[in-house]
Amino acid sequence: MKRFVITFAIVLVALFSLEMLNPVQEHLVVPFTTMLAKISAALISPFDNGVIAYGKVLQFKDTGFAVSIEAGCNGVEATIVLIAAVVAYPASWKARISAIALGFLAIQVLNIARIISLFYLGDWDIDIFSWVHLYLWPSLIMLDVLVVFIVYLRYLSRKPSGGDNALAAG
Repeated sequence: MKRFVITFAIVLVALFSLEMLNPVQEHLVVPFTTMLAKISAALISPFDNGVIAYGKVLQFKDTGFAVSIEAGCNGVEATIVLIAAVVAYPASWKARISAIALGFLAIQVLNIARIISLFYLGDWDIDIFSWVHLYLWPSLIMLDVLVVFIVYLRYLSRKPSGGDNALAAG
């Protein structure tokens, strides 16, 4: 357990430090966040053609209400927490990479639902938007990370232990 906590903390600090570097923000995080806005608009547009996306902004054409997907709202930080937990837990790299890839997808699917729901809530009632944005959705996103990690641990515990899948406590 001690090894897990130390490794988790080191990987977490390293990945958060890397994420904050200007080149990483400019070439990875901002384009990724822009893509999230475009995906959200594309998912909405068959049902509501009054929505546009530009940059990291999602906006209603008629009312002008817009949300900007900022740091902490793009799922990157939640993914970093998942990556740190998965890397810290002893398992094969194949299992780790699969868990990270599937976990990333799970986080982003829920995050896009979050973006769309907040977009409509904000246009409807800004006070409810603020509460849901600041308290409910961050909890749900981190709960998603926890559920993904628990599913990963259950998967590992059901695999027959072999030389490549080190489940022994370390």
